[in-house]
Amino acid sequence: MSLLLIIADDFTGALDTGVQFAARGIRTQVVVDTEIDFASQNAEVLVIDTETRHLPADKAYDIVYQLTKRCLKTDIHYIYKKTDSALRGNIGAELAALLDASGCRQLPFLPAFPQLNRITKNGVHYIDGVPVTESPFGIDPFEPVRHSVITELIAEQTDCPAHSFPALNETDPVPKTDGILVFDAEHIKELTATGKALFRQNTLQIMAGCAGFGASLPELLNITPDTKRTFPKLDERLLVVCGSVNPITLAQLDMAEQAGFSRLRLTPEQKLTSGYWKSSDGTEHLKQIESMLKKNPHCIIETNDPGGNQLTADYAAAHDMDLETVRVRIAGSLGALVGEIFTSPSLGTLLLTGGDTLLQCMNCIGVSELEPICELAKGVVLAQFTYHGCSRHVITKSGGFGQEDLLITLADRIGGN
Repeated sequence: MSLLLIIADDFTGALDTGVQFAARGIRTQVVVDTEIDFASQNAEVLVIDTETRHLPADKAYDIVYQLTKRCLKTDIHYIYKKTDSALRGNIGAELAALLDASGCRQLPFLPAFPQLNRITKNGVHYIDGVPVTESPFGIDPFEPVRHSVITELIAEQTDCPAHSFPALNETDPVPKTDGILVFDAEHIKELTATGKALFRQNTLQIMAGCAGFGASLPELLNITPDTKRTFPKLDERLLVVCGSVNPITLAQLDMAEQAGFSRLRLTPEQKLTSGYWKSSDGTEHLKQIESMLKKNPHCIIETNDPGGNQLTADYAAAHDMDLETVRVRIAGSLGALVGEIFTSPSLGTLLLTGGDTLLQCMNCIGVSELEPICELAKGVVLAQFTYHGCSRHVITKSGGFGQEDLLITLADRIGGN
């Protein structure tokens, strides 16, 4: 039986929090199954991806509420609601669902990720020194963040009261206010100190935050390792499959291309036509991709148009597709493409960016469970899974993580491991 359940709203988020435990040798499993049989799991830490980020808020609430209710009937001691470090998704609705289902008076919420310069100060969330609404996440075409004041963001989706507080010292009393308690943090030590104050006063049965606070939990909850991790041998060839439109990732792709990566941009038809990779045109293009993989050990396949995404927008408009349809079809097309080339002898190590991309790729090859191994960089997770009786590896990252030279650094590390 697991000690800790982590509820995440997308796949990459589930992995970047789960790896905080797995990298310490703690048995950790990441699954996409809200109807999972808890009694059948033997991992110390169980991470469930609910895939609720893009759902209507009321549906997200119901899924998290029911999952929490089921969990409370087991011997699991703690529940952690993993949230996006850029505040995307149904944060207010899902936090309220956890609190309501638990029967607790308070839900501590520590949304900061100081390790990636994502901090909370006076109740306002900042990314790289600017309020989140002024960052690239405020202009995301699919899920723009509209509130930097966290209590305002929560209030948009729920009537559950939310209050902001400064970071706590280890010996500070926990506020007695009912509802969602949002705590500031500008530094890792503030996350840890607040966590220790909460734990000392037995208020961590339910809690919430991103991978930033998640990194403090193994120590806070005294979860001891039971295995010794060794870094696996990876194929030095690297294929980056990118479904992200985040400017941070686009800058990484540009720098990698300048360093010699082959770069293939999918056309609007390839991205948005259902069943494209099974068509005659798709089969022909798969041969071209196979040739690219043979010729260059470092390759990129991405869904962004050159100079912006106007071509895709025009194609979508001409075919009466709304933004949600575009998002789903692009992720599905990438998943189908990876499924077609997955068994190719020319495919080496695979790096997937974006939770939608990862989920669809896993769906297309019939995999619903991943085991995180370690972080190759902050927010960049190496995981393994079982496919047709053998273990394979995949690197994942959220679109907003990493420095400009990340892909080059990863290629060098893989080549030298």
